[in-house]
Amino acid sequence: MIEKFYGSDQQTSKDLGRIITHRHVERLKGLLKGHEIYYGGKIDESDRYVSPTIITNPELNSRLMSEEIFGPILPVLPINNIEEAIAFINDRPKPLALYIFTENETVAKEVISKTSSGAVGVNETILHNICTDLPFGGVGESGMGSYNGKYTFEEFSHRKAVLTRKFTIKDPDLRYPPYTPSKLVSLGRLKKMGTLFPWIKRFFFSALVIGILFILNYYKSKVTF
Repeated sequence: MIEKFYGSDQQTSKDLGRIITHRHVERLKGLLKGHEIYYGGKIDESDRYVSPTIITNPELNSRLMSEEIFGPILPVLPINNIEEAIAFINDRPKPLALYIFTENETVAKEVISKTSSGAVGVNETILHNICTDLPFGGVGESGMGSYNGKYTFEEFSHRKAVLTRKFTIKDPDLRYPPYTPSKLVSLGRLKKMGTLFPWIKRFFFSALVIGILFILNYYKSKVTF
């Protein structure tokens, strides 16, 4: 695929960019030291060129596997099954983005449900960052908060909670002492009402829906063509 994109001599390709500074060329060169290069590995410092490179079986405690690469280098680790891949992800700091490539939808859902990351791309990369309908941001060590579209506005906004009640000089309500027997009875009733309230809401909502359907059905039966 690399040669399909950039030809057999990628350095002469007009479609392959260069590393932004010589300092970053040196940084990438240092990341490659001591690793098994499966493909590529060519570096021309005068041209700020680093060829698309694939590394196999990298050392997990190496700089390559612990720093952000920001270059055309892809470390590849073999795994025996999906559980091993999930365990590998969960044993490390939560990533900013997690990319899953699979034709099996069940596998994708399993990885998503059993891992934590700032974003997920299934059979795609990067595009989630420019999609304004999706929040972009990390979780844990990969970052806090998110932005993009309305999420940027929400990130830099604060919802101020304001609760007001009428000022009164009357005796304190049930929350305050002395806790007389009558107050305790009233508090017990309020507790029971709180438990029943969700069921009451469901009952009235169901009754409302049934009523609307009944009215619609009634008027529908009155319409003639």
